[in-house]
Amino acid sequence: MRFLFVGDIVGKPGRRAVRELLPRVLSLHEIDFVIANCENAASGFGITKDIVDELYQNHVDVLTSGNHIWDKKEIFEFLEDYETLLRPANYPEGTPGWGSVTVRTPTGINVGILNLAGRVFMQPIDCPFRTAEKELAGFTGKTNIIIVDIHAEATSEKKALGWFLDGRVSAVLGTHTHVQTADQEVLPGGTAYISDAGMTGPFDSVIGVKKDVVIEKFLLQIPKKFDIAKSDVRLQGVIFEVNEQDGKCSSIQRLSICLDN
Repeated sequence: MRFLFVGDIVGKPGRRAVRELLPRVLSLHEIDFVIANCENAASGFGITKDIVDELYQNHVDVLTSGNHIWDKKEIFEFLEDYETLLRPANYPEGTPGWGSVTVRTPTGINVGILNLAGRVFMQPIDCPFRTAEKELAGFTGKTNIIIVDIHAEATSEKKALGWFLDGRVSAVLGTHTHVQTADQEVLPGGTAYISDAGMTGPFDSVIGVKKDVVIEKFLLQIPKKFDIAKSDVRLQGVIFEVNEQDGKCSSIQRLSICLDN
């Protein structure tokens, strides 16, 4: 079974990349299932109901997120209407929404998706390692295919989680930094890993934001409105193949496609 994981979708340019490039990728690589991180899809910060519906209409099966899931106040009005719109599972008990889901594909294969957030240089929420242990127990008897989005700043934390879950999940895929790393591999236990799947959005930017705005903020150290850039739009992510019987991954490759090519 072939999966595509789409790196953080940033603003309108990122959504355009999904709309115009995803059908080509699905056909060329014979993709069976698509997961995308959507936490920056609404003008770079958060997600709206209309955008959720738009991404589902454009061939995305499950949406993951991270700390920016809460940036649009309307999220609380619709988050629990979508079981396949995930927020990190290691937010405290009582937080709205779901951190994991099991989806049955049209061919009858159950796929488990788990969303986690790191704590290094981020919010001091619950432990992602211990939360993963608890969530994995919930997949027992439902599926051997489990995909993990670890939304975290520190590569060390992501890599440690990859080793921690090796052989117990199909893939551990990093998000949040918007910079695609070149460390994709299949770990010894059969778990696909990459520290960051990259960004789907404008690359004539600083991680999606207009360059001059970010440079001025670094120079002056005063708040600035982060406007999303528009040029050099790309779709990034990873494609990986999973054995339907045992959930082991056999390959993982990076994907980066320019919209204008």
